[in-house]
Amino acid sequence: MTEFSELGLAAPLLKALTAAGYTTPTPIQTQAIPHLLKGHDLLGIAQTGTGKTAAFALPILHRLMGNPRPYERKTTRCLVLAPTRELAAQIAESFRTYGRQTSVRVALIFGGVPKGRQITSLANGVDVIVATPGRLLDLFGEGHVRLDRTEVLVLDEADHMLDLGFVIPIKRIARELPAVRQSLFFSATMPKEIAGLADQLLKDPVRVSVTPVATTAERIDQSVVFVNQSEKRAVLTRMLRAPDMGRTLVFARTKHGADRIVQHLAAAGLSANAIHGNKSQGQRERALADFKKGAVPVLVATDIAARGIDVDGVTHVINFDLPDVPEAYVHRIGRTARAGAAGRAISLCDDGERAQLRGIEKLIRARLPIAA
Repeated sequence: MTEFSELGLAAPLLKALTAAGYTTPTPIQTQAIPHLLKGHDLLGIAQTGTGKTAAFALPILHRLMGNPRPYERKTTRCLVLAPTRELAAQIAESFRTYGRQTSVRVALIFGGVPKGRQITSLANGVDVIVATPGRLLDLFGEGHVRLDRTEVLVLDEADHMLDLGFVIPIKRIARELPAVRQSLFFSATMPKEIAGLADQLLKDPVRVSVTPVATTAERIDQSVVFVNQSEKRAVLTRMLRAPDMGRTLVFARTKHGADRIVQHLAAAGLSANAIHGNKSQGQRERALADFKKGAVPVLVATDIAARGIDVDGVTHVINFDLPDVPEAYVHRIGRTARAGAAGRAISLCDDGERAQLRGIEKLIRARLPIAA
């Protein structure tokens, strides 16, 4: 079995990994890190929960340490683009964790918050920018960041970028980058438009594929409950009152729907928070923090959270509404049964959602059993 110490990473990174309790790399880390250390471009097919952040963060940190460069105002050596604020924050935190034995400077850039602190963080130059595309383009257009000295580009969750309409902004950003660079591209699926974008951004990439999107965790007990739409909130309330319910993620199709679920649960005496795009950054951070520490055991989310929330100990995922895109089902239920734990995923399906259910079952190549 491979260990991190066998991958050729610098000693300070190994020390940080040991302090964080990591000794054995995941398959994507084992496959990707040696190629990235050699400077190759990489196309990775991997969903959340496979350890892909460390797969790119560790070799990037190794590169930065092994080839130090004076900071230049408003520049970065590495740019990581992510689709959501939550995912960007997690990636930035991972860089800080793995780089704690180094002097790496990391700037986190996303919308929904004032620009002042972000502008200040970029002023004297940084090693790594982790950003959502929209706010990065805003700051670039205002002259607060330069991209002409970027050595490494990482595009994470590319298919989710497509869903959110970020492909054109990504192409605009790419035009400002040096032609000679290392580029890393990660996506859980590879629709035609994403494959075309990868062809534009990557040069002779190494291809790594781990845990295809159609694969659902073996430890997840999946089931479906057929119920009228008008009865869903009452059914959800009964489920959440069960003694075996632990930390639970509930997925709703719309922002207003998520808020209505929280209001219904509050009226029933159950504590829950909502997290979605209409919430302020402060509200989203507090909701996630309360969920992580168990102060509020139920978090109601739209699909913005399906890939952006990485919380240990989620025992249940409940699909209050079935997703319109079958792949989103896999990302949703992947929030449970992490790190070897078991978990349950329950989907509430009304007559109008039978087509979505068929799409999900076709994707995962299995019939969801009807819950007792």
